Amino acid sequence: MTRESEAVTRRFDDEHYPAYSMGRAAEMIGATPGFLRSLDEAGLLDPQRSPGGHRRYSRHQLRLAARVRELLDQGTALDAACRIVTLEDQLDEARRTIADQRGDQQGG
Repeated sequence: MTRESEAVTRRFDDEHYPAYSMGRAAEMIGATPGFLRSLDEAGLLDPQRSPGGHRRYSRHQLRLAARVRELLDQGTALDAACRIVTLEDQLDEARRTIADQRGDQQGG
């Protein structure tokens, strides 16, 4: 595999790679571009910008946005939904870190 094809493969596997335009991202989670902008304004999402200034979202960000939408549909206020999703994401990351450390200790 060439170095270039390896880089492309890594981007496909990278859940944080900003691969989706705002329109496509909104379509994927069944929301509007305005909804995504509101999550940017609330501080939940910080999408990268293309050279032309357009927002680009990652799969990870889309999962967070979809979870907020789910909570909103259940009647949770936007600020509370964003806080819940942030805490859930932090907990998931902590669990992954612990699992990685346990794996390193068992393997070494």
